[in-house]
Amino acid sequence: MSLFGLDPETVLARARAASVPPQIPTLSRSLLFGAIGFGGVSTLVFATVAFGERWLYRRLGIGGTYALWTLLFLMGAGGVLSRLVIGPARTLRFTLLFGCAFVLYAAAWMLAYFVLKNQAGEWLGTLAGSLLMALVFCGAFSAGDAAGKIIGVLCAGNVAGYFLGRLAWTVAGGKTGMIAWGVIYGIGFGLGLGFTLHACQKKVRAALNARV
Repeated sequence: MSLFGLDPETVLARARAASVPPQIPTLSRSLLFGAIGFGGVSTLVFATVAFGERWLYRRLGIGGTYALWTLLFLMGAGGVLSRLVIGPARTLRFTLLFGCAFVLYAAAWMLAYFVLKNQAGEWLGTLAGSLLMALVFCGAFSAGDAAGKIIGVLCAGNVAGYFLGRLAWTVAGGKTGMIAWGVIYGIGFGLGLGFTLHACQKKVRAALNARV
């Protein structure tokens, strides 16, 4: 049994004990829900950057502000993306898992960015953070056999969303550009997260579909 109770054996035990058969998200639903769900959360967070960054810096300092943005991401995205997790009693379990994974992701990104203080730091932080998040998910879902594919897709989605969004912000500038960055980043990373959750649950899907 994994720490979060999301390994195949534990999930299947809860699913078999439930009175209602669990919903099994398809890949297309996982991608769409990931993009829209995480995209919405990201847009809201980036809106606070666009309209409240200076105010937050004055009240909370740089460290406190980044901690707040991290909290908004992990609480919002954890609750939304939990709908892609198979089986009952999933919301709290996945929110805790996503919280641990996103804190590691954010810590890696901030460490790289604040040490290098340039775009190379953003690249390093984005890749290192994505790698850590992918490994946490693979461990929690006992999906080590799919780790290579998950790492590749999650890194690609995050990098594409972040830097295409950054480009949009550079071109548009101001509050509009910042919100555009949030939308594009959220969609790109959300697609990667949707794929990750689908790939991590391959064994559970196979076992449940075999019963039908």
